[in-house]
Amino acid sequence: MFTTRPEILGTFGVVTSTHWLGSAAGMAMLERGGNAFDACVATGFVLQVVEPHLVGPAGEVPAVFYSAKTRKVEVLCGQGTAPAGATIAHYRGEGLTLIPGNGLLSTVIPGAFDAWMLLLRDHGSMRLRDILEPAIHYAENGHPLLPRVSDSIRDLKLFFETEWPSSAAIYLPGGEVPKPRKLFRNEALAATWKRILREAEAPGRNREAEIEAARAAFYKGFVAEAIDRFSRNQAVMDQSGERHRGVITGDDMASWQASYEAPQTYDYHNYRVNKTRAWGQGPVFLQTLALLKGFDIAAMGPTSAPFVHTVIEALKLAFADREAYYGDPDFVDVPIDTLLSEAYAVERRKLIGEKASLAMRPGRVAGFEDQVDRALSALRALSTTDRTVTGSEPTMASMRSARRGDTVHVDVVDRHGNMIAAMPSGGWLQSSPVIPELGFMLNSRAQMFWLEEGLPASLEPGKRPRTTLTPSLAEKDGEPYMVFGTPGGDQQEQWQLFLFLRHVHHGLNLQEAIDLPMAHTAHFPSSFHPREQKPGHLGAEANFGPDVLDDLRARGHDVDVLPEWTVGRLVAASRDPDGVLHGAATPRLMQAYAIGR
Repeated sequence: MFTTRPEILGTFGVVTSTHWLGSAAGMAMLERGGNAFDACVATGFVLQVVEPHLVGPAGEVPAVFYSAKTRKVEVLCGQGTAPAGATIAHYRGEGLTLIPGNGLLSTVIPGAFDAWMLLLRDHGSMRLRDILEPAIHYAENGHPLLPRVSDSIRDLKLFFETEWPSSAAIYLPGGEVPKPRKLFRNEALAATWKRILREAEAPGRNREAEIEAARAAFYKGFVAEAIDRFSRNQAVMDQSGERHRGVITGDDMASWQASYEAPQTYDYHNYRVNKTRAWGQGPVFLQTLALLKGFDIAAMGPTSAPFVHTVIEALKLAFADREAYYGDPDFVDVPIDTLLSEAYAVERRKLIGEKASLAMRPGRVAGFEDQVDRALSALRALSTTDRTVTGSEPTMASMRSARRGDTVHVDVVDRHGNMIAAMPSGGWLQSSPVIPELGFMLNSRAQMFWLEEGLPASLEPGKRPRTTLTPSLAEKDGEPYMVFGTPGGDQQEQWQLFLFLRHVHHGLNLQEAIDLPMAHTAHFPSSFHPREQKPGHLGAEANFGPDVLDDLRARGHDVDVLPEWTVGRLVAASRDPDGVLHGAATPRLMQAYAIGR
């Protein structure tokens, strides 16, 4: 079939990400003798520079990877936790019923830097300076600014000037919105990374010691000190319409580290899909596969109404369970074995009929009935609340400041058999003011907590927010096969699922599966402030065609027809048993690129 670009084929290595400069930096690491993990880290740092409206140095990054050396699949948890002062009582005392979508109260401990350093130390091979040089170059000397970054800054110009002057100092050079496709610099950020390198590269230190020194500089040294000062001393306007100081401290930074853990898995035909555990939304993908296992997906056309309807209805059921059961397993009991069991799927599968559901229908697991009832009660209360106001009446400027960022993605496969899918996000330029000494912003991931007691995703100090970030690694016939992902918040699992099913059941290559029209639902509450919910919603690209869209309407879906080539930012890479590597990237938004040879 016709595709917008070729599926990349090679044997040496493949890097695919949401920005061509990130992919190029990663490929450069492979060409210089690095492995997939070196390439992924270098790409991740470049994306912080070239897509600042989607990711920043104080964000987070979960990753799922296979190491040819250890011969196992692991999850890298770069999701920071709630600070010690982040209690429901404190936030309620500030007059809040929802955590704002921006500002200092929406911040958890930045997780990305430590996660990247941990991955580089344990699985990479290159020196830290080599990894950081591309990002430092683009920050110091400039990179062609994406039009969407310029547009985001234009929307925030008044707010930056009146409320976040430290952001205006960097993102409004000379008081003007930077022009798209012209060089844009963040010299303060480059200086931060160069200082980290100076402190790390003491005479006589080996590669591992340098990385450990860099971790210390960020979490126990000058970076943590600057974050502590800014949080304590600055009362920052946020989406609530009021100014708040943060609760994150240097002690919070010093007491946290990134970690590894086993993935959550599900066997689907001859594939095993590896995701994060239920501190992320990854198990939604797995639960949906469990439901779809009972349908003949291969008999449904990859863009047909029966296919879209069946997938969307299964997703609604899995996302309903997310609201009732998912949270940090270190704090809450998640009955994941039951949720992924065939017996549970058999009963839930019966709820998928010919008509679209308009209800939230979490399953009822024995022993969790009260928790499900509390979740449903909270959602009912949310549906009757005016979510545009959480404190005092927000100003127009504070509401405009709530323009949400998004996420980026990186997939790398190398000639050695290593592969990794990483989903960096957070710390975007809309999340909070720039910390002047550092040149970057804090994240806003805490908005995914609830300020209601007794829910699996209720706010607690030391707890991971139930993140939307969800990289994927699929094994095939017992061997590591494919890494994939997409930005998109609550839509990440949905667009990834369309890619995966079309590849597995319809025999489409990665680029073909990505290029076909995409769909998603916002039937369930958003993970982002102000938690909108659209029962029965189905967003679908117009190139599904009028016959398919009319069929979906006839099935009861509230169809929101979206412009062609606007939905999803999927990228993917895979490795065949004979060593042939594949890479693909969406043409949507004209940014993502796959590179390989």
